[in-house]
Amino acid sequence: MIKTEELSDAQWQAAHQIAIKLAKGTDVNEFRKAIAYLKTISDRENAGQSFFSYLNTLARNGDKIGHSKRARGYYQDILEVCDNHLVDFQTDAAVMLQVLGWGARLIKYYKKNPVGEDFIPSTAITEPLVSKRQEEIAREIATSNFAEGQIVDAVITGKSTTGSKVTYTIANTTIRLTNREPKLFKSLLDGQQVKVKIVKLDDGKVKKIKLSS
Repeated sequence: MIKTEELSDAQWQAAHQIAIKLAKGTDVNEFRKAIAYLKTISDRENAGQSFFSYLNTLARNGDKIGHSKRARGYYQDILEVCDNHLVDFQTDAAVMLQVLGWGARLIKYYKKNPVGEDFIPSTAITEPLVSKRQEEIAREIATSNFAEGQIVDAVITGKSTTGSKVTYTIANTTIRLTNREPKLFKSLLDGQQVKVKIVKLDDGKVKKIKLSS
């Protein structure tokens, strides 16, 4: 299995674009079922082509085999987005699984943080752009297992000139949060390593921290 850090920029972008599209209303459980199917056949020859044949069958017959009246529409969305962003990798099932797996993880982020207008699969139309900052945040949310009450390392990466505000960056991430620190402001130094407590999460995203005593 290919390691996540070995994914190319094109593969990462494919995962993001798949998530952006499917976050607009496709049932993520149906998407995960499709991924599970690819996993079961991943060691077969021509697994990628078989996966696309499977998606085509679902898209044609989803109204007969699905558990919901909207199932066929979900399958058509999944087929469309894979046709647009996964087909270039169909000769390598391991890469396909990585791209699809990350797409599934990133859907939660893009439901909360939609990008661009409605997805229109046309080479004449620019797809929604994903900034480097959005990529970083989305990946961190998908991979982090933070919990409320958890103590983590952080670095002070900014102090305001007014208002006694201090900005903290959680170690090994780009997650930055700012708190007012009227009592400790003068003693805290830019670049100082500290411990912070995660006070509040929202859908896996760190929303509030405080200095740990």
